[in-house]
Amino acid sequence: MYDASVSTLRDPSPSPEDVAVTRQIVQAGSLLNIDVLDHIVIGHNRFVSLKERGLGFS
Repeated sequence: MYDASVSTLRDPSPSPEDVAVTRQIVQAGSLLNIDVLDHIVIGHNRFVSLKERGLGFS
């Protein structure tokens, strides 16, 4: 089993596109037996965890 995380550098407010990409990456990882641990959006000295917000993870 492998683990992965995704990060994005910009305004730290998750967009609908961030959520859609996260959902697609989680689904693709599932097919390859890779658990995506989180998708973190980083910017302006802050960060947002999509996993903590329940966005894109089932």
